[in-house]
Amino acid sequence: MSGPRTTKGRGRLFDSILDTVGDTPVVRINNLAPEGVTVYVKAEFFNPGASVKDRLALNIIEEAERSGALKPGQTVVEATSGNTGIGLALVCAQKGYPLVVTMAESFSIERRKLMRMLGAKVVLTPRAEKGTGMYNKAVELAEKNGWFLARQFETSANADIHEATTGREIVNDFKGKQLDYFVTGYGTGGTVTGVARVLRKERPEVKIVLSEPANAALVSSGTRQPRGKMNAPAASHPSFQPHPIQGWTPDFIPWVLQEAIDGKYYDELIPVPGPEGIKWAKALAQKEGIFTGISGGSTFAIAMQIAEKAAPGSVILAMLPDTGERYLSTPLFDGIEAEMDEEEIALMRSTPGYQMG
Repeated sequence: MSGPRTTKGRGRLFDSILDTVGDTPVVRINNLAPEGVTVYVKAEFFNPGASVKDRLALNIIEEAERSGALKPGQTVVEATSGNTGIGLALVCAQKGYPLVVTMAESFSIERRKLMRMLGAKVVLTPRAEKGTGMYNKAVELAEKNGWFLARQFETSANADIHEATTGREIVNDFKGKQLDYFVTGYGTGGTVTGVARVLRKERPEVKIVLSEPANAALVSSGTRQPRGKMNAPAASHPSFQPHPIQGWTPDFIPWVLQEAIDGKYYDELIPVPGPEGIKWAKALAQKEGIFTGISGGSTFAIAMQIAEKAAPGSVILAMLPDTGERYLSTPLFDGIEAEMDEEEIALMRSTPGYQMG
């Protein structure tokens, strides 16, 4: 490099923060990928709310505005593990809708604080009631108060936005270029369903790989999800066990994902243990400077598993759904201390000035 890097600007001015959702970068992995295989990640933490869920949050609200289902000033309510709630809080703050989020108490406290910082109210539900508990609480609140229920797990607006944006971005970024594998997990199922609609039509040679937690392998079990009114979950799935991959795999199979299951939109389904996701999230941070959460680390773990066995010259793309800052109070940061360790203390004492007591 002959001189400092330069930038050219985006060539446009944005009318609101909502116009910055999407168009996230695809970034090459330089230090962790096996020799002879090219691995890329799609860095969804470049969205303004730092996660992929900004996409569906924006489309759910704007589709409801278009249809008349959401009235001016009406309260929005939704059940979420955090990222959808943060995205909805961002959208509702900009558009002027009150937002109430229901969330199981087991999810990280920084998610609660971020939603409240954005003006949302956060109603916690018991850990033991899992995802269906927070879901049912949102339904109760919507029915009692006449609020608009976002229904991220059932609404067509979810997968539709990934078909219109995420999938199109991938096709455009890899236009004229090789792409052999696309790897993603699922929370609502919107990403895999929407992206697969595009790849199956326009890049049918790309193998789509879906992942889920090894100890909550709902789709792998082959057991159908009990469903109630409007395809909502009627009960917890019998194969669910608590897992550390926040944002992935609630205790039910979302209706949005069912399209991908029934339509055979993915070529492989590979479970991943939570500790593997934590390991690879740390590796991405420390070896690539890429800061993602446990869900991103889990997706990348499967991408690396594929990379080890793939034919020479293969190209793999993995989704990184969010930022590692969502996980400060989770096992991802176990062993990452706020105070100096012995090596750091030794460095402090190696010169005479500015020493701590």
